[in-house]
Amino acid sequence: MLESYVTPILMSYVNRYIKNLKPSDLQLSLWGGDVVLSKLELKLDVLEQELKLPFTFLSGHIHELRIHVPWTKLGSEPVVITINTMECILKLKDGIQDDHESCGSNSTNRSATENTKSSVKPRRIQQAAPTDPDLPPGYVQSLIRRVVNNVNIVINNLILKYVEDDIVLSVNITSAECYTVGELWDRAFMDISATDLVLRKVINFSDCTVCLDKRNASGKIEFYQDPLLYKCSFRTRLHFTYDNLNSKMPSVIKIHTLVESLKLSITDQQLPMFIRIMQLGIALYYGEIGNFKDGEMEEPTCHNKDMLGNITGAEDETRIDMQYPAQYKGQDLYSQQEDEQSQGWVSWAWSFVPAIVSYDDGEEDFLGNDPTSTMHQQKAQTLRDPIVSIGFYCTKATVTFKLTEMQAESSYYSPQKVKSREVLCWEQEGTTVEALMMGEPFFDCQIGFVGCRALCLKGIMGVKDFEENMNRSETEACFFICGENLSMKGLTYLTNSLFDYRSPENNGTRAEFILDAAHHKEIYTEIAGMQRFGAFYMDYLYTMENISGKGSASQQDFSSGKSEDMGTVREKSTKSLVIGPLDFRLDSSAVHRILKMIVCALEHEYEPYGGLKPDIKDENETVLNPEEVASLEEYIPTRHTSVTLLKCTFTIFMAEFNLLDHLLPVIMGEKNSSNFLNATNFQSLRPLPSIQILVDKINLEHSVPMYAEQLVHVVSSLTQPSDNLLHYCYAHCYLKIFGFQAGLTSLDCRGSYCLPVPIIPSFSTAVYGKLLKLPTCWTKRSQIAVTEGIFELPNLTIQATRAQTLLLQAIYQSWSHIGNVNSLSVNEALMNEVFQTIGVKSKNPLPTLEGSIQNVELKYCSTSLVKCASGTMGSIKICAKAPGDSGKEKLIPLLQGPSDTKDLHSSKWLNESRKPESLLAPDLIAFTVQVPQYMDYCHNSGAVLLCSVQGVAVNIDPVLYTWLIYQPQKRTSRHIQQQPVVAVPLVMPISRRKDDEVSVGSAPLAKQQSYQASEYASSPIKTKTVTESRPLSIPVKAMLNLSEGCRSPEERMKEFIGLVWNAVKSLTLQLDVQSCCVFVPNDSLPSPSTIVSGDIPGTVRSWYHGQTSMPGMLVLCLPQIKVISAGHKYMEPLQEIPFVIPRPILEEGNAFPWTISLHHFSMYTLFGKQVTLCLVEPMGCTSTLAVTSQKLLATGPDTRHSFVVCLHVELESLQIKCSNPQVQLLYELTEIMNKVWNKIQRRGNLSPSSAYPETMAGPAPGSPVRSSVGTIPPDTSTCSPSAEVGTTTEGDSIQAGDDSPFSDSVTLEQTTSNIGGASGRISLWMQWVLPKITIKLFAPDPENKGTELCMVSELEDLSASIDVQDVYTKVKCKIESFNIDHYRSRQQQNF
Repeated sequence: MLESYVTPILMSYVNRYIKNLKPSDLQLSLWGGDVVLSKLELKLDVLEQELKLPFTFLSGHIHELRIHVPWTKLGSEPVVITINTMECILKLKDGIQDDHESCGSNSTNRSATENTKSSVKPRRIQQAAPTDPDLPPGYVQSLIRRVVNNVNIVINNLILKYVEDDIVLSVNITSAECYTVGELWDRAFMDISATDLVLRKVINFSDCTVCLDKRNASGKIEFYQDPLLYKCSFRTRLHFTYDNLNSKMPSVIKIHTLVESLKLSITDQQLPMFIRIMQLGIALYYGEIGNFKDGEMEEPTCHNKDMLGNITGAEDETRIDMQYPAQYKGQDLYSQQEDEQSQGWVSWAWSFVPAIVSYDDGEEDFLGNDPTSTMHQQKAQTLRDPIVSIGFYCTKATVTFKLTEMQAESSYYSPQKVKSREVLCWEQEGTTVEALMMGEPFFDCQIGFVGCRALCLKGIMGVKDFEENMNRSETEACFFICGENLSMKGLTYLTNSLFDYRSPENNGTRAEFILDAAHHKEIYTEIAGMQRFGAFYMDYLYTMENISGKGSASQQDFSSGKSEDMGTVREKSTKSLVIGPLDFRLDSSAVHRILKMIVCALEHEYEPYGGLKPDIKDENETVLNPEEVASLEEYIPTRHTSVTLLKCTFTIFMAEFNLLDHLLPVIMGEKNSSNFLNATNFQSLRPLPSIQILVDKINLEHSVPMYAEQLVHVVSSLTQPSDNLLHYCYAHCYLKIFGFQAGLTSLDCRGSYCLPVPIIPSFSTAVYGKLLKLPTCWTKRSQIAVTEGIFELPNLTIQATRAQTLLLQAIYQSWSHIGNVNSLSVNEALMNEVFQTIGVKSKNPLPTLEGSIQNVELKYCSTSLVKCASGTMGSIKICAKAPGDSGKEKLIPLLQGPSDTKDLHSSKWLNESRKPESLLAPDLIAFTVQVPQYMDYCHNSGAVLLCSVQGVAVNIDPVLYTWLIYQPQKRTSRHIQQQPVVAVPLVMPISRRKDDEVSVGSAPLAKQQSYQASEYASSPIKTKTVTESRPLSIPVKAMLNLSEGCRSPEERMKEFIGLVWNAVKSLTLQLDVQSCCVFVPNDSLPSPSTIVSGDIPGTVRSWYHGQTSMPGMLVLCLPQIKVISAGHKYMEPLQEIPFVIPRPILEEGNAFPWTISLHHFSMYTLFGKQVTLCLVEPMGCTSTLAVTSQKLLATGPDTRHSFVVCLHVELESLQIKCSNPQVQLLYELTEIMNKVWNKIQRRGNLSPSSAYPETMAGPAPGSPVRSSVGTIPPDTSTCSPSAEVGTTTEGDSIQAGDDSPFSDSVTLEQTTSNIGGASGRISLWMQWVLPKITIKLFAPDPENKGTELCMVSELEDLSASIDVQDVYTKVKCKIESFNIDHYRSRQQQNF
């Protein structure tokens, strides 16, 4: 009786998937209680058809299948199905892309699979039930349900292989067993009862091994790599809750897997293959290949409808999740992508739920009930979708990265072996991956882990930095730490899982689930996530709301492009990731290991999956009616991602060894076969200086439309899309950084850090960018921005002493001087100066320079026609903090902008009242620049530059010289060894060998070269590489010689002029620079406490009036500059971008002539007792510059221009006055600068400081040496006669230096005479007009005390012109009149 029901069920399964079975044989042996079937072939086509996976089976067979049915004890003993050795080999389907292109929308596809399923199922049933109308009595039905609920499945030796290209991925599970358990998860014979509507099962997997190997062209694996995962065991608990005894489907399904210890190992050979398999998962997942968007089907056995369904389904879940720890290596990159588009495959996976749990729900289908009822109910939504919770938990996971090398055996014929060496290890504790779904409308995935760290192991690239005999501590080896450890945190990662004794299921109550988006966001906040995990938490939520009430519309309706369905379904996808407090230490060991991993990952290039689809616009574009547009306006589905990093510390150490020349070329895409240096013994350097960066919080938000392609096609076809619709056609990105600060610290021998010395105090900043999706659809709309960006920086301050900058420079050089194997020695005196011991006062503290900029805003925008940028900078201040006399710090302002310099050109301002700098002062710099995308575009206007710069005050104070000439004491150990040892390339191109040897001629290098030559001779590199591969590191000098040797300076000048001309010929220019006033005192000028800090003119004024001992001071007032191009009307310098100018320049050279006007240039000197003496009276000039150009016929490969340059300058009259104290002051100032200059040059360290443009145009001024001559007060009675000697010459030199156009003309002529000839001609015509020059020289009369002499020379109506042509050069000068007068003043009277 029972046999007639049970046998067909079992047979229908066996017969369905296995070839060539005789049902009669099977039936006979089954009735005997035991069936043994050997060497069975699987029906591959049936498997493929049912699974609908993008894989095809190459082979599949079962070695032995045993079925044991205890007929006499069916009610108390389980049926046992045993499979001994099952092997399947899969590969990706051929022509899968074509497949994908041809199949219509995903939804039609899915419904097709449902139809095949439902049509397949009845056929199976008809075979199964012999008499359809005669239903079995109720007790038989319940007995059969008991039997099915307690079936035991055992698989011994399951082998799955996946092959693609040269990759072979194999998964081998020694044994897997599935059985029913009781409340305490112990083996038991259970059934669902009215009081306890729960069924529990356990699946134990023992010894799971995953291998990843490379096969050669013939398909053989030459060298077996270490397994990715070796003999890992894990257990899965399944928990089904039913609503009532007759339920077809469980209402809640929980499948949770726990792994105690997961040890992954990846070799350098496996890494590219591992990444390839990841990409396969992601490509399947995004629907780039295959007919559905499938995220987690890497093994295709998930949905066999036989008894195996459950085991392999759960096994599959585990397989994928086992890879998570490795994925986190890429800063959680893969895990983000893994869950990116789950809704695509959720709907697909959902159609399999009945099948996965089919034997758990009583198998009543086979007892004659209508088999398709489940399907219909699901479609009609009369039956609620079950809630499915899938979880993967791992107590401790480690991923070890190994480098392999070949090792030949002793005898010649024995095979080579692969030896691997561990170099990097990632450890992770308390990992959780949980997914919760209910039908299509709700999917949520949470991933988190409690703590993780990364360690350096053994040596790398021949440097034995962490070998066992080094006795280095684990803290030194550990370079990345995030989160907490499990011993502190407890088992929070298991909360509410089936492995948590406090969970509702383990306490006999029903679990509550949150299936509402709003409620979910309230409960699972970032804070809650970090409390549970601590290191990393990710929550991915996808919801689909149906607002039309037409039943569960699938989201693929939108993607299929049917506009009528757009408004019916509201989808939203949000991902939030939080990364907890982390500490990242970048020392040589860590950097070399990380870069080595990247190099290994790039070693093998595979063809990308699902090649880029061309942007083909549909010919029959869908034009929406107004209602459809309105409904689209109302809701557009988006994907939103938010990433938050909390409390990060990054420490960048000085490089202890530097072999980046072997790694960087590969990463930059220049392939080379380099052989590494011999192993060198590693000496760790202590104390080791480092830069430490702390960030309070980094927040990155990214949003993108869910169905960009359809949306953009629709919106771009509208004539006037609204701003809202346009907004959704962009991908938006917003980055905010809070509390960023940096300082210097050092690591001592005990492994502890000294107190950080602040360099950059805390500041915050934000960047926003947006990018247009599918820009090809918008080609007709030239005004729509393709990219847009905004940068905001409220304020930024940098402060440092010279010693600190030297240390920063040393850290930078240790990384930039590539090939330096020796560790660099750091000057002890420098270290002691930077890191002073607490409580010890240094004898002479160094001055600190502090610079701050405020309110920087930059905008960038590009359209299909133009690129443009605009921006403002609020203010800039630089001051020095120097130790004062009474122990107080004194503040010396050095640069201030904006500063009101309008009246500073004459000395009157010193006696008038001066308004303090207002907070509403205009921005220091405002600019807008716009450049056409294509220079030769005919309808395009040229480039535009509008810029205005407010006044700037500069104080070149001697404290600056003190700062510049600081030098650490001990000369013995140089700051960095005099000649950094540059690793000479191991493989050198023959052609360049000679040049290099010449340039690298220092003694240590010569030695190194010979040593490496022998290394190279012995290394097994094929001979062709000698000529082909690029040198890894050519010394800098050699590089310069090589690149510059080919072209003469003249040629380069010609090329430069051509480039500049192309940029300038159609440039609309409007430049407005206010006067810059430079104060040069000969003694320090601290700002008094009464003045607003940093106001330079105010400081000078308070000294001038209040202090008798005011230092002598030269004031140089640079002119206001205005440049405007032809035909341009003044516009505001800050424009909304992109913008249109009223008169664009279209023809060549139409921008000229430029009108350049300079005003208010003057020089004067200030002395104590409120004495002001003028040197150059305020003057200015107006000039016109015109340039025209004609293209010559091309003589060579490129066309040459011939230029005509005309410059006309009209100067205002010039008046120079000079007296004895002024000469003396100038002499002192030049002497100070000269001394500083010599000191700096002697040191051979020319470090230009860009902060002080005036005097530091050369490499740098410098020294606080007080002039030996005291500052002489300008009291006429005491003027020394000795100064007379220098008077006239000084005056002359000033004239020549000041009347700058004359000195310029010479250099211009010199340069222009070189140019010409082949490059095309340059004709030059310049003219100067100067109405009058007056020079007045004052001196005390040596004979009569109290009288003063004055000599006046006047030149009137000067004009000069220069005409330079190819054939001649003509210079013309004209002076109308010249006279000299001599005056004497009497006491208290005029001259």
